[in-house]
Amino acid sequence: MGKTTGFMEYARVEEGYTPVAERLGHYKEFVIGLDEDQSRQQGARCMDCGTPFCSHGCPVNNVIPDFNDLVYHADWKNASEVLHSTNNFPEFTGRICPAPCEAACVLNVNADPVGIKSIEHAIIDRAWQEGWVQPRVARHRSGKKVAVVGSGPAGMAAAQQLARAGHDVTLFEKNDRAGGLLRYGIPDFKLEKAHIDRRIGQMQAEGVTLRTGVFVGAATQGLGKGSKVNNGARENLAPGQLLADFDAVLLAGGAEQSRDLPIPGRELDGVHFAMEFLPQQNKVNAGDKLKGQLRADGKHVVVIGGGDTGSDCVGTSRRHGAASVTQFELLPAPPREENRALTWPYWPLKLRTSSSHEEGCTREFAIATKEFVGEKGRLSGVKTVRVEFKDGKMLESPGSEKILPADLVLLAMGFVGPVAPVLEAFGVDKDARGNARAGTDFHGGYATNVPKVFAAGDMRRGQSLVVWAIREGRQAARAVDEFLMGYSDLPR
Repeated sequence: MGKTTGFMEYARVEEGYTPVAERLGHYKEFVIGLDEDQSRQQGARCMDCGTPFCSHGCPVNNVIPDFNDLVYHADWKNASEVLHSTNNFPEFTGRICPAPCEAACVLNVNADPVGIKSIEHAIIDRAWQEGWVQPRVARHRSGKKVAVVGSGPAGMAAAQQLARAGHDVTLFEKNDRAGGLLRYGIPDFKLEKAHIDRRIGQMQAEGVTLRTGVFVGAATQGLGKGSKVNNGARENLAPGQLLADFDAVLLAGGAEQSRDLPIPGRELDGVHFAMEFLPQQNKVNAGDKLKGQLRADGKHVVVIGGGDTGSDCVGTSRRHGAASVTQFELLPAPPREENRALTWPYWPLKLRTSSSHEEGCTREFAIATKEFVGEKGRLSGVKTVRVEFKDGKMLESPGSEKILPADLVLLAMGFVGPVAPVLEAFGVDKDARGNARAGTDFHGGYATNVPKVFAAGDMRRGQSLVVWAIREGRQAARAVDEFLMGYSDLPR
């Protein structure tokens, strides 16, 4: 694939960023994608290796060598067709996927991998620009009705696949706009929401009915007492009604229940979940008027959690004009470079510096938060201690306690699972982690213990990547189609 000697002739070229001072003044995307020549050179680096580990490393099994070769030969339209054959939403993954395919690239054994994600980004942006992305309306209707609960990437992928199979699909979302955690969890500077709107428009043209502001669950319980999960529902729909009105129901909500940190001072004003902070800014960007928006202007911000959500809090706080931003990670700092002989083709543990980190952030590793400190109910600092790991145990380092000034703490330590009241309202069995219990077998996969109720995405597997959600949505759609029709032509 590509050019036979391309991997020896051309170096990897990274996508660029607009300058920090410029991009901190807005919430729009700032990545500078590869131009046509750069994209073709990256495609030329694909090695025609005997076993394309990149496709196995990709959760949706993108046919990566094929679209690399098509880009190298400037056949962009067919590259778009190949890309869409496995991935409903390449504009999402081309922007926010961490690219496990690149970690699995054969070149990555001892050199820089092919820039697969940047090529994907270039293909889909060109496809939209050229008008190649069009609705694919089913030629025949099945007469079957399917409800998909949750309009994140799993729900969107499933709804689109089922509509293309000829089913009458209704996509339910508890908030006022579709997109789930894509819409309300990921900042606009990483994914502008026009990309979601454009896909929703395509899906509606294909026959998907979108109902926003509808919470599916027990009317008396809702999301549970004191829940901090984002919920803009204006209407409640009981599971029994859904089961009566539809031939199949797919639960595809996100893992929205944030992991808490129950230490002294947790009740102080100024300690919040990241998922209280991030959705508010996205709503403001969309034109909503919010009273008392949670903001970081002039504050000393501490972000607890070293992952992507924490990084998103860093970037948003910097755009607010925070006085300082410090990010905590409980584990020791990972190596800057992985031992490829030991890790390839798997996803390696190594230090990853995001664009938000480059915008201004102090990163602290091997640090634990002991207490939130404050006066008169208001946060003023966090008491920390250094930790080390010995024989699999975390030990505090004597004499390392200190208090760091903090006016705002954002808890970004991941998610413990989907919203339990939804599963409980349907009577769905849960696994040990609180996710819907359902397998992934080729026949009968994604089915729960409740007749005609299926589960996919974070609802089934727990907190995961957008690309995994798309995979599960596609596979669950095939399972639902097979359940309704006795067979399915949809791909897994």
